[in-house]
Amino acid sequence: MTAPAAKKNAPDLGLGRLYLRRFLRNRLAVVGVVIFVLLVLFSAFGSLFTSYAYSDADFAALTQPPSAAHWFGTNQGGNDVYASAVHGLQRSLAIAVSVSVLTIVVAAVIGSSAAYFGGRVEKATLAVIHFLLVVPSFLILALVSHRLAGDWRVLIVVLTVFGWMSTARVIWSVSTSLRERDYVTAAEFMGISAPRIILRHIIPNLGSLLIVNLTLGVVATVLSETALSFLGFGVQTPDVSLGTMLADGAGTITSAPWLFAFPAGLVVLLTVSMTFVGDGLRDALDPTSVTGAAGGRR
Repeated sequence: MTAPAAKKNAPDLGLGRLYLRRFLRNRLAVVGVVIFVLLVLFSAFGSLFTSYAYSDADFAALTQPPSAAHWFGTNQGGNDVYASAVHGLQRSLAIAVSVSVLTIVVAAVIGSSAAYFGGRVEKATLAVIHFLLVVPSFLILALVSHRLAGDWRVLIVVLTVFGWMSTARVIWSVSTSLRERDYVTAAEFMGISAPRIILRHIIPNLGSLLIVNLTLGVVATVLSETALSFLGFGVQTPDVSLGTMLADGAGTITSAPWLFAFPAGLVVLLTVSMTFVGDGLRDALDPTSVTGAAGGRR
């Protein structure tokens, strides 16, 4: 068989399939996906396997260890820890995914716009970003969320407002090279408006960067929400998140370890799984990485 014939018969992988094959070479990334999917399924359907709601109180079983009636035990108020864990994971996931998506959207628009327009717009945008980066955002987050009674929807807004700057600066740095590309120049020559050029020609070419930051942003948001709720500044009772469960169980680690162990385990699984997925996506989308290189060695 001649070389041209062999080349003709070789499988022609699309870009999406190529990225998928690189991703699947990373075993930890695949494990991360499996764990994350299981966590999502647990948060979505876990309530079907218990007759208790997270707000129900069993006064005949206060601070009871895991049993057939209460799989994860109960807390000081008689609330079923299993039902609370399902709801808490659901709430933490909703906050983390929402904040990560909103943060990426805001950062992509602001960072790419600053790079495209340049000049005074670029200088003013970077000045605002650098100012917000040195502001003690965690303290402001704590004060604002506590002032507004720990509403999880308000927490999403506040975390987004103070969470886009670092990503926007990275996007700006990458976009400064994209604005000089031929397809951007051609679009300008054709009279296409600046917003359309940014949305259709610059941001789509940041896809790999946005995907990786979206994934790792979930980890950062989970940790931020958990820390705020643990300190009493995030989600507050009667609502439940993994952070509030950790705060409730922190004082009873020795006497009732299950109150802390189960939510802590969920937080660890969630953050580790998304970290594995983020690393796998970064390697798959980067052709210079070990798994991204043609024919990888894993």
